[in-house]
Amino acid sequence: MPSATGGPEQPSARPHGRPAAERPAANRPIAERPTVRLREAPVHGHPVGSPRYAPEWLRLRESADAAARAHDLLDPLRIRLADSPGRADGLVVHDLGCGTGSMGRWLAPLLDGPQHWVLHDRDPYLLHFAAVAAPHTAADGSRVTVETRRGDLARLTPDALTGAALVTASALLDVLTAAEVGKLAAACTAAGCPALLTLSVAGRVGLTPAHPLDAEITEAFNDHQRRTGLLGPDAVTTAAEVFAGRGATVRAHSSPWRLGPGDGALTAQWLRGWVAAAVEQRPELRERAGRYLEERLAACAAGQLRVVVHHTDLLALCRPTGGAS
Repeated sequence: MPSATGGPEQPSARPHGRPAAERPAANRPIAERPTVRLREAPVHGHPVGSPRYAPEWLRLRESADAAARAHDLLDPLRIRLADSPGRADGLVVHDLGCGTGSMGRWLAPLLDGPQHWVLHDRDPYLLHFAAVAAPHTAADGSRVTVETRRGDLARLTPDALTGAALVTASALLDVLTAAEVGKLAAACTAAGCPALLTLSVAGRVGLTPAHPLDAEITEAFNDHQRRTGLLGPDAVTTAAEVFAGRGATVRAHSSPWRLGPGDGALTAQWLRGWVAAAVEQRPELRERAGRYLEERLAACAAGQLRVVVHHTDLLALCRPTGGAS
């Protein structure tokens, strides 16, 4: 299943000793920051032709994502954020692999107080969508501002999260390697900020009515997700172990898509991508999978197909810096 990937890159060097009015937005009180600030930085190690995730796909899945995310993780997150140092100045939230910004549109209106969202992605096209469609107000009417940072998660360092109150990501963990998850956990731990990492694939899909090929397609898709060392459906287990090993309190909660007759466009697109990945992994499936896809798409168009795509949300409450629990 396509995911919005990408991550932060360190800002380019800037002169020191600027007057307060010219300081970077992240160093000014949130109320003084512009609502949208676009910032471009060169992306090292990524060719100009790097694949983009289509905004159309990300928009198509946004309502299903919002319905699936685990609200049960919000109360422990709010409690932690209420006790965050510097909360009076507002929350600084880093959204890794932000795509078109759906996480911010979902979460910012559910949190109180002024917020400044730092949106990270490798694709400037997606960053533009995320910035212009960002929410402007929090749950209590406080101001929400954003800036964008173009770069790759491989360049994430603890310094990149200095001053962060929260790190978020959506549909990201499963397209990372164990080393990248380790780097993410190390950065969050060093910053002492919680991480809310949502909608990681769990490796399980339920289709009604059932089909004899369902299990084989699922298995091939899961193998495809693990290609080249990516974690795929093992991501949440790995991330939970890594964060816990660094002293974080970790909570996980299921967050399934539940797609029915009213979700035909999303279901059809998901089916095409799901089956294509399975066939790419196991070319010997091509002929049978082609017939399977035709049957499934016909059932979808007739409103006769229901799909549950299982995901897991993870909340890692890292120890605040200074050793407080």
